[in-house]
Amino acid sequence: MNNFTAIDFETANEQPSSVCSVGVVVVRNGEISDTIYRLIKPEPEYYLFRNTQIHGLSMRDTEDAKVFSHVWKEIMPGIEGLPLVAHNSVFDEGCLKAAFFTYCMDYPNYEFHCTYRAALKYFRKKLPDHRLPTVAAACGYDLRNHHNALDDALACAAIARIIL
Repeated sequence: MNNFTAIDFETANEQPSSVCSVGVVVVRNGEISDTIYRLIKPEPEYYLFRNTQIHGLSMRDTEDAKVFSHVWKEIMPGIEGLPLVAHNSVFDEGCLKAAFFTYCMDYPNYEFHCTYRAALKYFRKKLPDHRLPTVAAACGYDLRNHHNALDDALACAAIARIIL
């Protein structure tokens, strides 16, 4: 796969629509052509302590951020026609669909690929687990800031270029 967009969402709470940050890595002809990181005002707008512990974001970080619909209007033109790739795509696709629904946007039926499922097949039992940092390391990528949406999307892109 030479042309795709790696994507990662972080959420503020247990609701999939509560995206509070997004990382996007556009790969064209096998090379990274663009990266985007945006903070997003979550909907519903509250943070669970557990989520903040994971990604370090809080209400203070997103109080002046744009809502999802405005952020996605910025992102959409740069990813048009490209399949989306995520590590555990069930989560990220669920967030994307929930945010589209919450903001009454027409969902364009994005084609999703999952590096987690691909890693299960590719590495089988050669790895202790198939979490993003483990798979990234096995693919030669040093993920230093796990749960930062852009860093996770960069790791996902590195994995996808090797195993998809």
